[in-house]
Amino acid sequence: MGDELILLGYDISMFAMRVSIALDEKGIEYEYREESLDNKSPLLLEMNPVHKKVPVLIHNGKPVSESLIILEYIDEVWNDKPPLLPSDPYQRAQARFWADLIDKKIYINGGRVVWFSKGEEQEAGKKELMDGLKLLEAELGEKVYFGGDKFGFLDVALIPFYNCFDTFERCGKLRIEEHCPKLIAWAKRCMEKESVSKSFAMAHPSKIDEYVLMTRKKYGIE
Repeated sequence: MGDELILLGYDISMFAMRVSIALDEKGIEYEYREESLDNKSPLLLEMNPVHKKVPVLIHNGKPVSESLIILEYIDEVWNDKPPLLPSDPYQRAQARFWADLIDKKIYINGGRVVWFSKGEEQEAGKKELMDGLKLLEAELGEKVYFGGDKFGFLDVALIPFYNCFDTFERCGKLRIEEHCPKLIAWAKRCMEKESVSKSFAMAHPSKIDEYVLMTRKKYGIE
């Protein structure tokens, strides 16, 4: 198509990982540009002036922000490639529902609270996180991937968070596999995919652990 495609991200962003996995899964060529949390580039501030955060996908000079919106954009624009979302409208709605739950229950109300709080607040975050993971465990059931035999939208939305499980466990004294063995087995299957392993190679869990530990110390949590 002759498209110019640039992805602005940073290596420990689960949300930027979603986009890189989707692009690689579809075999779409793009340029990746690493951003800094502390020194955001003029390009990022220009392309995402509202939220000023990654990921941003710049397609022929036009920006698209917010990872789940970017995934749908990729699916619509490159519809000649294998789709991420299912063709059935109800199944598409369900995939969007669970992806929204990941962002709100797993990350915002769960994981971030486990990372950056203590006491009763952290206990509430631990419950939210584990409740969300158990719901996803039940939704996965005996399927290979969330959409069945095919790696798709919901798999892409969730798998980057597997990179955080070690840190969730350390900060919250959790044992995720004990409660969600099917989810861990699913994650290990996803890791066998080149599109996933490539993104994980850039963001080793130790980098996330280091960032979380540094932030907790900064705010006197540890």
